[in-house]
Amino acid sequence: LCCQHNQPLSSSSSSSKPDSLKMAQILTNIYDWYRDLMDNQSDPRVADWPMMSSPFPTLGLCIFYAYFSKSLAPKLMEKRKPMDLRNTLVIYNLFQTIFSTWIFYEYLQSGWGGHYSFRCQPVDYSDNPLALRMARTCWWYYVSKFTEFFDTLFFILRKKTQHVSTLHVIHHGCMPFSVWMGMKFAPGGHSTFFAMLNSFVHIVMYFYYMVAALGPKYQKFIWWKKYLTAFQMAQFVAIFTHQFQLLFTECDYPKGFMVWIGLHGVMFLFLFSDFYKQAYNKRVGRAKREAEALLAKSHANGKLHNGDVVNNNQGACMPVLNDDDDLHQRKVTGNGIYLNGGAKTANSYSNGNSNGFVESIQQSNGGIGENASETMEDVHGTKGKKNKTIKLG
Repeated sequence: LCCQHNQPLSSSSSSSKPDSLKMAQILTNIYDWYRDLMDNQSDPRVADWPMMSSPFPTLGLCIFYAYFSKSLAPKLMEKRKPMDLRNTLVIYNLFQTIFSTWIFYEYLQSGWGGHYSFRCQPVDYSDNPLALRMARTCWWYYVSKFTEFFDTLFFILRKKTQHVSTLHVIHHGCMPFSVWMGMKFAPGGHSTFFAMLNSFVHIVMYFYYMVAALGPKYQKFIWWKKYLTAFQMAQFVAIFTHQFQLLFTECDYPKGFMVWIGLHGVMFLFLFSDFYKQAYNKRVGRAKREAEALLAKSHANGKLHNGDVVNNNQGACMPVLNDDDDLHQRKVTGNGIYLNGGAKTANSYSNGNSNGFVESIQQSNGGIGENASETMEDVHGTKGKKNKTIKLG
């Protein structure tokens, strides 16, 4: 009886033992692959540089950033008043402008302004001074992805959580780890084109936000803001076009990184485009409702007062100062309606067809209509396209 009782126990033990050994072997293989990747496949020149020995610090910071941005920080600010960070934003955006300018300059001096080829540029893993300079520039570009986390922090401290969209968090949260991968295995060569171009775009963007943060009296100097969204979209097109050309060209550059960076360009192009279209359509509807409400108000009260400003700014990615910070100094609503006396006019917007809308608002005492030359601001604080302007007498 004793022997019969022990037999199934022995069988169960023998069957579980191979399973545990198999799992242990899988884990061992994964660890060996990881160590080989980190020790033998990466660039030894950067192995001892800060944050370069392991991907986990960078990955951990990215995960914490996402949690902090979408969960922790909004809860911490829920019962607090928004902070006035106007001066801080000016200083921060000035710093980012200078930092981006320096990185862009270093990319030019390290290769892209001289001996680098736009058709095919292998990575120089030597200790050549220019090759090392390029690697150091890549590391500083990696650092800049963390300084951009302050974009989100300032939104939250000012309680502009509507700006901390999923797109915003994805864009800022995945970039440090993506750049870490390139820095660890290919700190130079073909794919650094995207970092150079992105640095140039950030020069323009952060300069705009710095001027915008200075206040309304400087708005006349940033008349070109309506082109910023198209400028950013063009960046993504240039990035994936430059990367994917290697699919048709023999080039001694890691194909994996070419595909990785190229797909980033495609992904962000579609994300930004989709987000922009949704936000634009949402604003058109909201602007129409607000125009109708203002019209009803004018009928009820007999007049509109200067300063009744409507704002629809829903910036997506950068720390632009909202128009509603300057309500008492601005004369134009987010939907293009002037509220400074006289007859009121509005722009006609279109979704790409001919179905724009026009709302007119007039004071009860009439007056001469003014040309509403302002247009709806896009998701980055820039202006959308103006289809036509109608003057009402």
